Amino acid sequence: MSESGGLRWPGSGAGNSADEAWLTAIAQAAAGDSQAPLELLVEYLSLLADAAISGRRPREHELAIVRELGRRAAEQGIPAGRVVDLYLSAAWRMWRDLPDVVPYRDRDTVRASAQAVLHAVGEAIAVLVDSYQVATQHLIRQEEALRRELVDDLLRGDPDVSRIVERAEPFGLDLGRPHQVVLARPADELPEGDTSVNMLELFILDRFGDREVLVATKEGLLVVLVPAIAPSTAPRTVNQDVGTLIHDALIRHRSGREWRVSTGRPYPGAYGIARSYEEAREALTLSDRLRLDAAVVDARDMLVYRVLVRDQAAIVDLIQAVLTPLTLARGGAEPLLLTLEAYFEAGEVATDAARRLNVSVRTVTYRLTKVKELTGHDPGDSAQRFILHIAVLGARLLEWPARELPHGAEARA
Repeated sequence: MSESGGLRWPGSGAGNSADEAWLTAIAQAAAGDSQAPLELLVEYLSLLADAAISGRRPREHELAIVRELGRRAAEQGIPAGRVVDLYLSAAWRMWRDLPDVVPYRDRDTVRASAQAVLHAVGEAIAVLVDSYQVATQHLIRQEEALRRELVDDLLRGDPDVSRIVERAEPFGLDLGRPHQVVLARPADELPEGDTSVNMLELFILDRFGDREVLVATKEGLLVVLVPAIAPSTAPRTVNQDVGTLIHDALIRHRSGREWRVSTGRPYPGAYGIARSYEEAREALTLSDRLRLDAAVVDARDMLVYRVLVRDQAAIVDLIQAVLTPLTLARGGAEPLLLTLEAYFEAGEVATDAARRLNVSVRTVTYRLTKVKELTGHDPGDSAQRFILHIAVLGARLLEWPARELPHGAEARA
């Protein structure tokens, strides 16, 4: 290859500098038009010139070079349209100048030459685009794998902080800033290749205009890492908005699918991300156990329940002391627990509780009376109502009476 970017006149020796200069001029003009590197035309103009003169098809080694150039263009992040425009621009420029360089004898010769050039252009661009697409898919899979590994290490609190800061930099993450984790779980299983990840990333970037966003999947959940838009002491509506916006975007993206979204609180540093993730994950678990209807759950709303879970031995004692007598009722404890839950959620209004349960008001009042008889605690008395409410919440957290209560060392764990 010559020093003029690898461009050569077919069949010429090193001394035919005028012809090489002509091809180089075409390449430079085409590169200027398309805003693409001149190096991507190596061999391409030579094979076109060969086709114009001899009518031959491109050889495999020439197409292999074009294939490699397509891969290189993808790795350099050059848009595919710009690369194709480069090849087309070079082709028409060369064809325009050929009559001044090659003495065509008759119309048939021109027609045969045109067909050969068009075939060569088609084969070269087909190989170029195919190689570009394959390389792009490989790069996407590679980036997704790196993203997934980074997210996994951030969420588990990788102790190698300096290394994880270095790995986060290409994704635009400044781990010195506070970040929070938002989890989204579909009611059904998240299918392989679901497009919600890409949609959410584009949505958040468009909404907040901050490139410090990572969206990935983990154990059937969508994991969204976003910069904190306000300090943790800000009004609660600020952080809730993030979860609500993500939930609404998911609903719009895939209508008919139900989602539950939980938000952790924002914290600075790499370890802060792991802490926010644990809060968001625990909020999902607690909301399930408590059978909450809310589609968006904030970790701050779960703090009181986390206190209950942390002192499990005390909760077990409270349930045993207050609620186990309900198992003596006809039908067991579950109907009475459901009634207490509905009654407390309705603000101690029996008519509203009856509407929630789809039973009569008389049924509700009968069950509340039965609770008072069996436990000795009156749901209508403010002090006793508080004890009952905490005991009911604890029962839901421990999934009693469907599961046996922990005892001994298990309860203290």
